[in-house]
Formats: sequence, structure tokens, C-alpha cells
Amino acid sequence: MLPSLFVLAWLACHFTEASAREIVYIKGLGLDGVNRDLDVSRYPALYTGDFDDCLGGESLFNVTKFDAAYYADNLTVLFHLDGTTNIHKENLILHISVEAYGENKFNMTYDPCKANIDSMCPLNNSVPITAFAAIPLAPRDVSGIPSIALGIPDLEGLARLQIFANSTQTQIGCFQAVMTNGNTFSQPKAVSSFLGVMVFIAILASFATAIYGLSIPHMRVHYAHSFSVLVIFETFQSIFFSGALSVNWPSVLTAWWSNFAWTTGMIANDRIVRSLSSFTGNNLNISQVGGAGSVQINNGGGLSQQIYGRSLFDTFLLQRCSGSLNSFTRRNAYNASDPYDYTWGGHPRTPADAFTICIIWLLVTLAAVMLCVVSAKLLLDILIRLKWLKSDGFDYFRSHVWGYTASALFRTLFIAFFTIMTLAMYQFSLRGSAGPTALAVIVWLIFFLGVGGITVYACYFRLRHGKYETGPDSLRFERGTVFGKVPFVATTRQSAIGEEEPNQRPYLFGTMPFVKVKYIDHDPNRDPVHLDEGYVKRFGWLSARYRQSRWWFFAVYLGYQFIRACFVGGAARSPLAQVYGLFIFDVIALVIFMKLNPFESNRNTAIAVWLLSISKIVTTGLSIAFLPAFSISRIAATVLGIVIIVVQGFVAIAVLILIVLGVLSTWMSLSRNREQFPQALEQIRISYFEHARACGDDLPQRQQKWKKKGDVREEPHEAMFEVRDVRREPKIDDESIDGFPDLEPPNMLVAGVGASGRRSRANSASSRFSASSLPRTTRVHRASWSSKDLSLWDSEMNRGDQQRVGLSRNSSLRLSGYVADASTTNTPVRRPMTPQQEILEEPQTQQQSDSSQTECTENRSTSESTAVQTKDQEKEAVTPTIETKSIRTGSEEKDQVETEAKEAS
Repeated sequence: MLPSLFVLAWLACHFTEASAREIVYIKGLGLDGVNRDLDVSRYPALYTGDFDDCLGGESLFNVTKFDAAYYADNLTVLFHLDGTTNIHKENLILHISVEAYGENKFNMTYDPCKANIDSMCPLNNSVPITAFAAIPLAPRDVSGIPSIALGIPDLEGLARLQIFANSTQTQIGCFQAVMTNGNTFSQPKAVSSFLGVMVFIAILASFATAIYGLSIPHMRVHYAHSFSVLVIFETFQSIFFSGALSVNWPSVLTAWWSNFAWTTGMIANDRIVRSLSSFTGNNLNISQVGGAGSVQINNGGGLSQQIYGRSLFDTFLLQRCSGSLNSFTRRNAYNASDPYDYTWGGHPRTPADAFTICIIWLLVTLAAVMLCVVSAKLLLDILIRLKWLKSDGFDYFRSHVWGYTASALFRTLFIAFFTIMTLAMYQFSLRGSAGPTALAVIVWLIFFLGVGGITVYACYFRLRHGKYETGPDSLRFERGTVFGKVPFVATTRQSAIGEEEPNQRPYLFGTMPFVKVKYIDHDPNRDPVHLDEGYVKRFGWLSARYRQSRWWFFAVYLGYQFIRACFVGGAARSPLAQVYGLFIFDVIALVIFMKLNPFESNRNTAIAVWLLSISKIVTTGLSIAFLPAFSISRIAATVLGIVIIVVQGFVAIAVLILIVLGVLSTWMSLSRNREQFPQALEQIRISYFEHARACGDDLPQRQQKWKKKGDVREEPHEAMFEVRDVRREPKIDDESIDGFPDLEPPNMLVAGVGASGRRSRANSASSRFSASSLPRTTRVHRASWSSKDLSLWDSEMNRGDQQRVGLSRNSSLRLSGYVADASTTNTPVRRPMTPQQEILEEPQTQQQSDSSQTECTENRSTSESTAVQTKDQEKEAVTPTIETKSIRTGSEEKDQVETEAKEAS
């Protein structure tokens, strides 16, 4: 029903528009020789977009409209020019040309007097210029335009109109506009809107994990495993700022990058530009381009000599045009009721100051962030007051809303650091007007000293109670793999190899001297950084997403972004240094990030460390081919541009997929204090929580043992068993009377063995048979039974069950988010953690830790002494575990017993 309503609404709008505009058809003969009825309001095969002055503002005209088009279905070229001039009286010659992929595809010299364009024949400052002409062509005139140009996205072409004065034979005006066929990768309304919605969803998911919880360490763990908004913006910003490299990019790339401009604050419109024009120095009428005779004009090179060196009026082209051209007086605004009017024309290119625009949108973003955080707190208050929200997991956020607001604002500035520094240094290199340059200096200092100073203080705050020590070390070069399959050279510090690993590790290529830097904390019992609630409250917005051993990586990341900003923005006037330097730096950064592996979440690692870094290297590496020294053709440049779009598009799609997965993980994180969860996803939630806890522990790699299996080294699995009870099976030679002492009471067993005076026969040379060769679950039995034997059997079995139950209760396993239910089985049955259990997961105080450690030490000592006493008693009471008995005759047995008795006495 709903789709039908949309269809009806679309049809109604369509018929309303059609009824308001008369449809007029004309006959048209195309290249294929077929005569067709054509709508005069149709879109041309090629047409122009925004235009500008190609004489750098020195044209003697102020032009408000410049449109040109090529209709392939009836072989017609159209151009439309509106404007004014200060020239009193002058006869003109017009030259129209079209370029595609760096080659000239169409040229035409045109006399406005022959086409009855009265406003330009002659030119007069008292008459506004209104020139409109439709010029028919012959097939040979457009033979240079390839058919692929009519369908390929973002055609790299331009249309240029050059105006020459007959009296001086000099060029007095030049205007050009980019040409397109309507197919383009630039879809900012659709793509930017979709990306904006997805980014907003990611922000909400990340914010929810940061504000929900009862224990700060638990909140940090789940926040660390949400998808980082910083990584998302860095990905989109790096894609857009690829165009800041000073090379001749193909048009397909500039169109593609326009979809990501909003992530860097490049959102400009006429109202903003007009309001800033006096400050930025662009105090021009942005509804027009040109100089209107403000400066002296040169002759434009050899084209004027070519034009005026031959007779223009004897050519076949102008003879043909003189009888077939129509001139129309057109208005600047589009007239929907005029069937001959069109909507495809461009506008004057708007001069805007990128840095100033970015600062304005940054201030708007900061205000929006503050408003959203406070609004979230008020919304939660309302929902709890109305009893629509029963969870108390947001109480900490509601009572610390201003701390969260400050953290959110600092985090926003941290995300904007690369963009601001890049645009500020780009403003320095442009050497523009004083106002934007002074603003750039002030903002650059604020970010460099402010954000950089906070980063340095965050490191000092954690490391102030310790010292650094240096010592010799060495790097080991070994065979490794990338993604588990691709062979690669891995490096390992010698000090990171534990004693449990073999001294001669396989696939060792060599070593290199290195220096070891180690931090020594004055308080060895100090809580780890992620369990230090005071530090997490102050600087969790910087360190929370990184591994416990890499908590300081935010300082490395800030330095990395600053150096990239120096290359991208500061080296804009040196293309060679900019491109080559940035390429080498990105390669080195990838190797360092691979080795550090800083992120606690695998999703953030996959994007920030691997995909994004590789995308930067590929983009910068391919941009080397666009340097002027290589002079590649524009068609080859377009092919390389498509390759870059594929690489960057793959990264963008991966980000969108991980945003969706991040929303699912956030849902599971918010359900950690609830037992009700969809059964189909219960096991996934369990695995996710266990993975989060394992990553939070951040065990160093030197604790991982390696084993050699064939020619492949792989990490062994952890032992999945533990010894809970040791039970000694009785042996045949332990018998005192009937050879089966395990069925006798313990006191009788000790007395019987002690009275016999028999010594161990484990070392008997004639022993060939042992009862221990029976299967593990098999018990030895005597030949005859009595009621006494059955009662002893029952007591022994019940005693073993009680011991096993006790051991099972004492060895229950506890994980983050789960508890073990040992009342029914030895295998832990995990369930989601309740709020009370989350409170119990908070770190212990130092006093509690010391008391627990003392109690554990006392229990361990008592257990060890008891175990020693029990072991001594067993040595006196029983014979060794392995005992054999040979088959011999009765007389031989009797002689052997008497001999052993004498030796014992």
C-alpha cells in the first residue's frame, strides 16, 4: 500500500510539472543518420558546470552566465553568455574550444555579427551582453570527440570561450567551465547524507558504552571494544585530504573526494561566503567573474596571431552558420514555463577561504556536542522519573555529566587536530590575506600547545612516580607471516623472549644490536593504568581504547598526525618533497603500528592499523605518477584514479560494515547486567565478553609458548585441565593376608604392613607382572567376598564423592561478566553478570589485597605442611606404586619370605 502511494505522488508531481511546461519537439539528425523528434528541454550529451575566469580575473568582462553544450542527437553546439563590460565600443571575434583528457577535440571561431547577436556587435558598455546561439555542426566537426566521452563518469574535459578585440587583435576575455555528461562520482547529497547518518549511529553506540555501567574498569573495557569514532573520522578525512597533494589529479578523484568534504568542515554556501568575504579578502561579487577592465590585457599568445592571420569570413563554417543561427534573448533565472529554457547550466565558481569555513563549523560542532551530552542526561532523568527506564546503569553518568561533557569536548578537539593543523599550515603556504593568516596562527598555537600539552601532561601524570632505565638488547629477525599466510620478516626483542622458550628458535635470520628502555614504578603494587580509576576519569578519553601495555599510544598518534599535517599542508609548494616524503613516512608508520598493535579491539586494529594505512600508502604511491616529471596521459591518469577509488571505496565500505557490527556489540555490552537475551545470540555474547576480558588482561607475548610442528610454528593451546585429586590404586604386593589390602580399613592396613616387616619389592629383578597394567578405571578384586567387604566398598565410594564435590565447589571459575554454577556440575555454566556482581568486579584496595595475599600465604603453608606429613605416612604405610609379582612354586615363595624376614631383622 505504501509503495503505491509513493508512485501516485510521483506521478502527480510529474504531471503537474508537465502541465506547467509546454513540451515542444524538434527534428534532429544524429551521427547515425536517423531523423528523430527531440524534446527541446532535454539534457545535452555534454554540458558545462561551474565556470571561472581563465585569465586570473583580468578579463574585461563581468560574466554572470556562461553555458556551453553539445547535442549529439542533432549535432548542435549551444553557448550562452550573460554579462557586462566597461569597453565603450569594440568589434569582437569569439573562439570556442573543447578539451577532453588533455587533448583538443573541438575548435570553432565565431563572429557574433554573422549570428545576429546584437549585444556583441559591436560591444558597448551601455548594452548588457546577452548572447545565445545554437550552432549546427557537420559530422567531421565532431569527429575528434570519442563516443566513450558521452558515457564515462566525470569526463575530464572543459569548454573555453575566448574573446578577441578586432582593433587591437588581443585577447580581452577568457572564460572556461568544466564539461560533464551527467555521470559522476560526486553525489554529496546522497552519499554524504548516508555517511552522516552512519557516523551519527556510531557516535551514539560509542557514547552508550562510555556512560553505561556501575564500575569504571568495566565501563572502560566495553568502551574500548566499541568502534572508535576517531578511527571513522580519520578514515574519511584521509580520503578527502588525499586531494591536498599538489599533483594534477584526474577529475574522477576530485568528484569522489567531494563526498567526504563534510568530515573536514568543508561545508560552504553562498550565505557563509558572503558574510566572510570582507574578512577573507574575497570582497567580490560572487554572482559574476571577471575584472571588467581593471588591468591591462596581454595578447594571449599565439592564438590571436592564428586567428587574425587568416580571413575569418570566407570559411565554409561561417558561411553556413550565417544563414542558420537563431539568437534568443535569455533571462538569467530559469523560467519553468519556457520550453526552451534549461536547468543544466553552472554558476560562477565561489571563492572561499577553507580554513575560516572549517573553524566556523568546528565551533558549531563543539556547541552541538555539549548540547547533546547535556540533553542525554536530561532525557535519562525524564525516563527514570517516568519509570520507563528501570536500569540503574546510567546513575554514574547522571551524577558526573559535566565531567563527561568536558571529556567529549576534548575528544572532539583531538579528532579535529589533523584537519585544523593541515588547513592552518596550508594557509601559511598560500600566503593569503592578513585576516585568515592571523587567525590560522592563533588557532595553530592553541591546538599545538593546548592539545599537545594535555597529551604530554597525561603521560606525565601516569609516569611521574617512576623512572626509566636503559640497557643493551638485540633485535632478532625471524620468519613470520602477515594475515597468518603471507610470508614476512618478523622482529622480536631478545629481552621479550621468555626463559620457557627454546634458545634456538627456528627460522632465525640474524640479530642486530638494540637498546632496551624500561619503566620502573616506585610502587610495584600500583594498580595497572586501566584499573586506576583516577586516571581513567581524567584521561580515559585519550587512553581507554588502547591495550594496557600501549596506553601511551595516544601521544605517538598525535605526533604521527602532526607530521602528516606538515607534509600535506605545509609542503604544498614543494610537490616532490610532499609526495615522496609522505609516502616514505606512511610506510615507516605502518611498520611501527604493526609492531606496536596498540588497539584493544580487533575492529579498530583492522581499520586503523591495516586497511587505512595500506590505503594511504597506495594513494600516495600512485600519486607519484601524477607528478609533472612523469607526464602520463590523462587517460592513464584516469585509470589510476579508478584504482584509487576502488581502494578507498573498499576501506569506506569496511568502515560502514564495522559500524553495524559495533552497534551489535554495543547492544550486547548494554545487556551485560541482564540475564534475558536472544538465545540464538547467547553464545556470541559469551564469546564477546570472554574476548573482551582476555584483551583487557593484555598478557605479553613472551608468556606465549611456541612449539614446532613440522615446518610450521604455531601457538599451542592452553591446558584445559587441572589436577583436582590424586588417588593411588592398590597393588597386588600390598596385600597382607589375601593380597587385596585396598579393601581393608586404613588402620588395619598400616598395622598389617608394619607387622609383616616386608620391604618394597619394586627393585626385584624377577618382577615381570604388575597390576598397574590394568586399565585406568579397572579395580583389582579378591577372589571371595563377604558383607564386610561390601560395607568397606560403600564407605570408600561415598568418601570419594564428597571429596570430588568439595573440590568442585572450591574451584569455581569466575570470568568478567560470568560466574560459575558448580552446584550441579564441574563445568562452569556462565550467565550474564548482575549489577551486584559488577560491583564485586571492582579492583580491591591495597589493604584488602595485602590481607588476601597474607591469607593465601598462610593457607598455602598449612596445605604444604599437611601434604608433607601425609606423604611421609604413606611412605611408611604402603609399598611403592609400581610392584610386580612373579609366578613361582609354593616352596620357593616360602624360602623367599623367610630370607626377607631375616634381612629385615
